[in-house]
Amino acid sequence: MAIARQNALLLILLASLVISTAMGLRHGFGLFLEPMSSDFGWGRGVFAFALALQNLVWGLSQPFTGALADRFGAAKIIVVGAVLYVAGLCFMSLSTSALGMTLSAGLLIGLGLSGTTFSVILGAVGRAVAPEKRSMAMGIVSAAGSFGQFAMLPGTLGLIEWLGWSAALLAMGVIAALMVPLGAMLKDRPSPNALGDLSLRDALNEAAGQKGFWLLCLGFFVCGFQVVFIAVHLPGYLFDNGLAIQVGTTVLALVGLFNILGTYTAGWMGGIWSKPRLLSWLYLIRGVVIAVFIMLPLSATSAYIFGIAMGLLWLSTVPLTNGIVASVFGVRHLSMLGGIVFLFHQLGSFMGVWLGGYLYDITGHYDTVWKIAIVLSLVAAGLHWFISEKPLARNATAPQVAS
Repeated sequence: MAIARQNALLLILLASLVISTAMGLRHGFGLFLEPMSSDFGWGRGVFAFALALQNLVWGLSQPFTGALADRFGAAKIIVVGAVLYVAGLCFMSLSTSALGMTLSAGLLIGLGLSGTTFSVILGAVGRAVAPEKRSMAMGIVSAAGSFGQFAMLPGTLGLIEWLGWSAALLAMGVIAALMVPLGAMLKDRPSPNALGDLSLRDALNEAAGQKGFWLLCLGFFVCGFQVVFIAVHLPGYLFDNGLAIQVGTTVLALVGLFNILGTYTAGWMGGIWSKPRLLSWLYLIRGVVIAVFIMLPLSATSAYIFGIAMGLLWLSTVPLTNGIVASVFGVRHLSMLGGIVFLFHQLGSFMGVWLGGYLYDITGHYDTVWKIAIVLSLVAAGLHWFISEKPLARNATAPQVAS
């Protein structure tokens, strides 16, 4: 028992370090929008499309990397994902065209993220801990990703100011390479559940027959739309309105800092109260925060307050959403099913980051996208209210889909 607990704690530590690195590096990509676009004379749409494709590739590949992690363990998938991540950062530093940006920042880093972030990592964590501690453990690891966002963002800006954007990306590639040994040490051994080894096809059919599963997917679409639009375009939005670029960096750092508290608290609350109800309230509050931010006069102070408020709500959805998947379907195919839900998050991310750049190039402002984000908050709050987290009833010989 003690050995199993020690193994679980070690896995949580290694998983936290991997996701902290992967998410921390990714969180600073928005800082490259202005210098790269200016140097090459691109509109913001070129950079925005590359990051939009990154999120789309990340999402489309996530169910497959999740299924591989469920089958072979997370360690191998993390190592391969880390190598692709490093390659993407190095090629991004050499990119001088829209095609180069698309292949490096879009394709390679998107594939790298699918192997080093939430679905693969949280699937391993979910298998390693007891059900009653699962939500809390997922909250801790998600909080580690938030810490990476907070800790690495100022460092990324410092690297850009010190070395220039191209050399800064190479330095980030060196940091990303640390995920290779960390992932290799992570011992995740998937095993059949107590009721027998539910096949991949049965797991997919089971999930497809659940209305709540699709509502969860649609709700996570909203999360992706909001957070990636803000992460990529907020520095530019603040700069356009007369605030220094350092203000945007500080706001994103505040998001990462307070996200630590938000995700940990969400994981803790998810072990006590209804996860779907918590998600409904979370999305509703998000909509209110965004509405107040764009309605009030903009200043550095209001931007900092917005960063703090959004940070508390930023990745709080992750332990709750993955916790619902684990509660309903079990952990045997958690990475794969969580990957499908995350695919919808990334479809939302694609729309948020791309639409932000596209509408900005047409209109010269972000007003329309902010309003869309508010409406989507209300939609997501309503969707989650009708989701149940009750485990599915199964017998020992065949999966039984609940009505």
